[in-house]
Amino acid sequence: MASEKNNHHRSIPDINGTHPTPKKPKLSSSSNFITASEIQSEFSHHDSAVSRINNGSFGSCPSSILSAQQQWQLKYLRQPDHFYFNHLKPAINNSRSIIQNLVNAKDINEISIVDNATTAAAIVLQHTAWCFREGKFNKGDVVVMLHYAYGAVKKSMEAYVTRAGGKVIEVPLPFPVSSNDEIVTEFRKALEKGKVDGKKIRLAVIDHVTSMPCVVIPVKELIQICREEGVEQVFVDAAHSIGCTDVDMQDIGADFYTSNLHKWFFCPPSIAFLYTKKNPKTGGGGDLHHPVVSHEYGNGLAVESAWIGTRDYSAQLVVPEALEFVNRFEGGIEGIKKRNHEAVIEMGEMLVKAWGTHLGSPKHMCASMVMVGLPTCFGVRSDSDALTLRTHLRDVFGVEVPIYYRPPRDGEVDPVTGYARISYQVYNKVEDYYKFRDAVNQLVDNGFACTLLSK
Repeated sequence: MASEKNNHHRSIPDINGTHPTPKKPKLSSSSNFITASEIQSEFSHHDSAVSRINNGSFGSCPSSILSAQQQWQLKYLRQPDHFYFNHLKPAINNSRSIIQNLVNAKDINEISIVDNATTAAAIVLQHTAWCFREGKFNKGDVVVMLHYAYGAVKKSMEAYVTRAGGKVIEVPLPFPVSSNDEIVTEFRKALEKGKVDGKKIRLAVIDHVTSMPCVVIPVKELIQICREEGVEQVFVDAAHSIGCTDVDMQDIGADFYTSNLHKWFFCPPSIAFLYTKKNPKTGGGGDLHHPVVSHEYGNGLAVESAWIGTRDYSAQLVVPEALEFVNRFEGGIEGIKKRNHEAVIEMGEMLVKAWGTHLGSPKHMCASMVMVGLPTCFGVRSDSDALTLRTHLRDVFGVEVPIYYRPPRDGEVDPVTGYARISYQVYNKVEDYYKFRDAVNQLVDNGFACTLLSK
């Protein structure tokens, strides 16, 4: 497999099985940058009646990449056996090689392609559970995770780690948050708690960008602390990261790292990568296995993940087209990240100024999403209120945006308890955020409160 390291130059056969001349994707010249009208055309399948300021949940896929995906689907349907034996494995390896270069992994064998970050979390935590069951870890040894870990990851902790005899410690994080130091302080406290009575911390699960509330976590600093404190391994759940913030495996230094490509890198749903750091002593990435066992079991995680039975693999095969798409923008993916960050901060500041509230974190702790405080008169008092308000904004005003409930602290007077998580992606326009602003202003003028929706 080592000979595949530079396969990002390899071309992918077209629908007829012919190979175009290989060439490395390049950034467009200034005269060939994608235009506003072309962007609009690429996302014309979006519902024009909805202000979609929630790219963070499901991502977005341009029509050109959807067309490429359909070509792969037709290739499979035309002659499945030929596709399986001659095209699937080389195409997946091509995508793996591109991802390897995007995230600066040393070896292609460190990159596996899976459905999504939730699958990757199951792979890592399944391995942790086996270590408990096989006696490699002692009952009561610790796994640490952030309190704001994604809900599915928390469920995986329950399903794998807790059931196998591990102890899970959550790191409480403040929100709103004002600095990285607040996160670092709470993380150190959790590690101290985990090592009480001589227990070992076997794994730390750290988000790169938390989902709700969204905050960019100082992962590199937290990983360094883990190394200093003897934490055995670190898994970074970075579902939002690639295409949204900086992702460099050699710089970050995690043992395991996952990110979706369908959220901020324009791939169709669903595709993610799982990075597994190569062990310098054994040359392998650990005894990790895909939870769906098929014919490739035992041939390494990347090979296992590339075939988990008959299914549609097309989302995993269009990474080359996604790279070509982002390179149509000035600065490629780096330019997109920079402009999305600047735009979402500008829109967030516009909204909090209109409502007399505040952002949930400073600018440097935001990427392409930001938490925006809602007017206190809405009276968001529960997760149920938050969901009901979100539904109301969708059904009545055509605004799609997640709402977060932040329980008030003891002694707080008239606190902001409702926050909207706004995203900015290349298809968004300032009018999307004005529509949201005006919807909220109309609700305030009408004396709206969440209690009115629950009656």
